[in-house]
Amino acid sequence: DLPPSEFMQVADSTWLVLSVVSNGRAPSGCQATGVTKIARSVIAPLAEHHVSVLMLSTYQTDFILVRERDLPVVIHTLAGEFDIYKEDSGECVPVTCDDASNGFLKPKPAASPTLHPVQSPQTRFCVLTVAPDTLPAIATMLIDVLFYSHSPPREAGAGSQDLDSITFFAFSLIEGYISIVMDAETQKRFPSDLLLTSSSGELWRMVRIGGQPLGFDECGIVAQIAEPLAAADISAYYISTFNFDHALVPEEGIAEVIQLLQQRQESGR
Repeated sequence: DLPPSEFMQVADSTWLVLSVVSNGRAPSGCQATGVTKIARSVIAPLAEHHVSVLMLSTYQTDFILVRERDLPVVIHTLAGEFDIYKEDSGECVPVTCDDASNGFLKPKPAASPTLHPVQSPQTRFCVLTVAPDTLPAIATMLIDVLFYSHSPPREAGAGSQDLDSITFFAFSLIEGYISIVMDAETQKRFPSDLLLTSSSGELWRMVRIGGQPLGFDECGIVAQIAEPLAAADISAYYISTFNFDHALVPEEGIAEVIQLLQQRQESGR
């Protein structure tokens, strides 16, 4: 509903949101299991069937966005592994392959996906939530961080493989649940009693995928990161943005993650 603007760039596809839940219930009040938990069952099969996905991990759960036109392929691909439901007037209704058979085309054999370079800045990040009723108490600080505290984005050069630091702040409000990713220095500006994190209070490091903006048509970008981390049993949050994809991994595991991804990069050449 936003008016056309020369300042706004909009992807031309409409996307639908998928979430993977256990026993018919979405997790509530707990941290997300991470993209690696669904790497083999969801991410890899969709990549093999030419489905481009956007991934959004939040404090509470994980979401996969797929193009609306790809929904028949998605349902046919995942129906053997999952019970699939759609929301209809607030109710969850079972979906069968027949419901999405119109327009379904078997995918052509896929070429090997491009293995994009990865960058690992030294910045340490926090994954947080906040109770909705306390949001007004930090609203001014949020506005300052979002609009006034950061310098304009730098152009990513094709040869820039490493970053000393990265500006990254993600805020999502989904069905009343708030999820925030911010760097550890920015977190110090907020009242510590209002921002909630896991009991361990662990810090995260980031792997950014791509030396140039990725676009939306390529498949297998999420799988490039999720599959090797899943094989090594390393948890990760994953956030796709308009230009790049980002994986957050526990700080103590960043060296192993970089080694795994570099080995995959070298083996794919």
